Amino acid sequence: MYQEEKTFTLRFSLEASFPDEYEGDDDRLAWVQEWESRIKPHMLKQVFDSLRQHPAWSAHIRNRGVSSIDEIEIVLARDFSKPIPFSLTS
Repeated sequence: MYQEEKTFTLRFSLEASFPDEYEGDDDRLAWVQEWESRIKPHMLKQVFDSLRQHPAWSAHIRNRGVSSIDEIEIVLARDFSKPIPFSLTS
């Protein structure tokens, strides 16, 4: 089957600022832990909830060997060889 691809990147850069007297790593990177445990999982849930609103497309996570701490790739695929799913909502 013939397949075309397009890449779109949405990059998040996490930053934290501390007062001058900060000794570095005093908080054991608690701000990164907040991202990993609360913010990122919530954001991914919201992304997939939004993508499910488009039934002609299917979404899944693709692992290319990079740690999920550093990268998460979401594949959004549409198969034109299959009929578009019927939906009562638009």
